[in-house]
Amino acid sequence: MMSRRDSGCSRRRFIKQAAGAGAWLLAAPQIIPATALGRNGAVAPSERIVMGGIGIGSRGGYDLGIFLRQPEVQFVAIADVRRVRREAVKEMADKKYGNHDCAMVWDMFELLGREDIDACLIATGDRWHTQASIETAKAGKDMYCEKPCSMTIAESRALADQIGRYGRVYQAGTQRRNIANFMLAIHLAQSGKLGKLHTVHANTLDPATSKIWLEGQPQPPNDEVQWDRWLGPTPWRPYNEAYVRGRWRGYYDFHGGGILEWGAHTVDLCQWANQADDTAPVEYLPDGKDVIAHYANGVKLVMREKGWLGLGTCAVRFEGDEGWVETGDSGRIEMWPSNLRSEKRIFSVAGTTPTAHIQEFLRCVKSRRMPAGNASTACQSHIACHAAYIAWQLGRKLKFDPARDEFIGDAEANRMRTRALRQPWRS
Repeated sequence: MMSRRDSGCSRRRFIKQAAGAGAWLLAAPQIIPATALGRNGAVAPSERIVMGGIGIGSRGGYDLGIFLRQPEVQFVAIADVRRVRREAVKEMADKKYGNHDCAMVWDMFELLGREDIDACLIATGDRWHTQASIETAKAGKDMYCEKPCSMTIAESRALADQIGRYGRVYQAGTQRRNIANFMLAIHLAQSGKLGKLHTVHANTLDPATSKIWLEGQPQPPNDEVQWDRWLGPTPWRPYNEAYVRGRWRGYYDFHGGGILEWGAHTVDLCQWANQADDTAPVEYLPDGKDVIAHYANGVKLVMREKGWLGLGTCAVRFEGDEGWVETGDSGRIEMWPSNLRSEKRIFSVAGTTPTAHIQEFLRCVKSRRMPAGNASTACQSHIACHAAYIAWQLGRKLKFDPARDEFIGDAEANRMRTRALRQPWRS
């Protein structure tokens, strides 16, 4: 499906063609503001990326703040099932632009039906990420979606397939792919500076989740919280205020556990270091709260919580037969042997800011190129995390066929590749 900007009747193409033909000369003389022509550092209206937001809370608000600082972005609408969040986002956008124009709706389909919107920021809870992304792609819009991108192996594959089918630009919120210290560690792993790569380590958290429901409470008016839509494709349960205030993490229906929570970043980086963005490990062995996996090329992937050098959260470590490198969210990086230090550069970006990642997304919206955190790459790293979580839940070694997204000889594990979805969200 072609986007509005690619269609023959595009408003932007019409503006450009009319200007190129000198049509404006036929009108009465007038003064055109410099901002309309893209002068004085402004971006011309025809080059702006008009954006909306779906489900923007604390993390999404942080992302939105960065989007609003980009001169090519015009944020015009928020869809959120919680009134308090709709109002907070509207206040944020209106303050930025000095007007009262940001529209508020609770139904994302109303936002997606707007023809003027080019792209969306999706920052709902995890349970909605895949479905909201697919619906956004169907509506002909590009998207920046927070991680994790899926709740199951089946959702991971559906996401990649549908984004590809509709030809949209998708950037997962795996911002460490555009942060300098992590990029340097990847360079060392891929360039042979560490010798032959044999082990990659991903910082993950406790995999456990709970299947217990919180006690039901009186459901608020729909104008305050659209509870049924908040639940989305997950099983119905009674309302509890804690869920909508962010305490949904750690509950199985809403959350993929600690391997997925940080592995969406760190396993993703390990896949990249191993040049395995188009595949996943073929074997998974639980070991306490850790999982040890192996790729078909012999490289070992260790998903572990402890034993790091203290370089910050979401740490990764890559080991070859001639050296190693480790880094984390502090921006600091350690490596061996000492002569590798000559590879260090002055980092323009360190830590966890998604600024460069968001800027890459915006460039790709314009160029139609595939960004670093594209749907295919995110699909494969998430499949690795889901497969590890399944092995951990079952407490046994599993063999996996990445070409078929299937476990080999284990019917129980294969049933866990998907979860039951409520109508109308199941296909």
